[in-house]
Amino acid sequence: MRDQVCEIVSAALMSDALAYDRPLPSCRQLADQLKVSRNTIFAAYNRLVDLEFLVSRDRSGYFVHPKMAALQTERGKAKAAERETQECPVNFKPNNLEPIIMPVDYRNYPYPFIYNQTDPDLFPVDGWRECSRQVLGRARMPAWASDAVESDSPQLLQQLRQRLLTTRGIYAEDDEILITLGAQNALFILGSIFAPQGNPVAMENPGYFGARNAFVQSGNTLIGVPIDQEGLIPSAIPEGCQLVFTTPSHQFPTMVTMSQTRREELIKTAVEKDLIIVEDDYDVAMNSITQPPLSLRSLDTTGRVIYVGSLSKIVSKGLRIGFVVAHRDIIRQARIARGVMMRHPPTIVQEIMALFLRLGHYDAHVQRIGDRFSERWHAMNDAIDTHLGMMQRSRTEGSTSFWLTGPEGFDSSALAERLREKGVLIDKGQRYYIGNSDSRSFRLGFAYVPVSKFQSGVKLIADEVRKPL
Repeated sequence: MRDQVCEIVSAALMSDALAYDRPLPSCRQLADQLKVSRNTIFAAYNRLVDLEFLVSRDRSGYFVHPKMAALQTERGKAKAAERETQECPVNFKPNNLEPIIMPVDYRNYPYPFIYNQTDPDLFPVDGWRECSRQVLGRARMPAWASDAVESDSPQLLQQLRQRLLTTRGIYAEDDEILITLGAQNALFILGSIFAPQGNPVAMENPGYFGARNAFVQSGNTLIGVPIDQEGLIPSAIPEGCQLVFTTPSHQFPTMVTMSQTRREELIKTAVEKDLIIVEDDYDVAMNSITQPPLSLRSLDTTGRVIYVGSLSKIVSKGLRIGFVVAHRDIIRQARIARGVMMRHPPTIVQEIMALFLRLGHYDAHVQRIGDRFSERWHAMNDAIDTHLGMMQRSRTEGSTSFWLTGPEGFDSSALAERLREKGVLIDKGQRYYIGNSDSRSFRLGFAYVPVSKFQSGVKLIADEVRKPL
């Protein structure tokens, strides 16, 4: 009987069913489970201790022996390697999606000039902790503990209307706002409710590949629309489209700002061509250099503009809070689609964010990072003027990155590979074009690199740019 128990325990060890940092079941527990005496279990455990399968710790119980834990780790690696060579039973067709490629170890590079990364030290930990503590109190529990498929946090909707939307010239009722898991989730929801209409989506080219992915994955076809120094060109939008996606505050990825005249032209074109405009206002709060123009939504009198915003990029990307403002009928359809996909965003996070806004933590945080990004923008602008004057640069105002373009024949992808070997990371420009049709451009983000390294990092880039291909 003892030997049978030893076989059971050792088999569990060999199958990695036992964690090395947690105690095994006590003699009483295992005896009850196997229907044997505690003496039998005690004898089996001690036999396994003698064989160095287990180790006994005073007042803590029996644990996997460190030698066995090391064997488990090696065996796990071998099994993982074996799984990697195993063929998948499904052959997937190409999906035309642009994967999100971000080195997980970007913090280890001396010069990570990549977009969409922020310094974690800027996160307002104290304010968020205080708001979390209050929301987690039992008195507030009814506000977030129940299901909320058909509604969102009334407190968050109120704060969005009063503190964020009004600054963009937008006035909306609660039934014209939908909370989402970030802007990316919002775009996928919109793509899913418009895809059955069957008409293509017009997109800026180059443009935000995350939006391309969302619209393609939700069943839409895309048509690229060229841009210039004022953003998307309305006259280039072809007939027959149902949606046009644009990033007017800071065009993604060139960072140019759409002029007021161009905005009015786009609104007029939407009426003439029966278009719905999806306005992604993703980076407007980062503009501390100039006063940004009012949103497209604020100019709209026909309900044709869908406004997409995000709190994730300002406070923390890990929070995943975005929102959509649109005609109430569009919001009604989007809410149904959201409920089918994932019911609703976590209500507790909505409640914490609402309190974070109401107590002024958000405004203080925006002011703090605005001052920081203003300093960084000027420093990066000077570094590019000093070292990369040979590159064509898009006109930007208070953005979080710079878009640079080389002459005909210039290959930014090859440049990125050479720079990576020298500890410099840049964003390849071709992935922002539909079909990767242009490789002359690249983007430099400056949110994470220390200001003291701007000059030396940009000089490294310039040295590689000057080398013959």
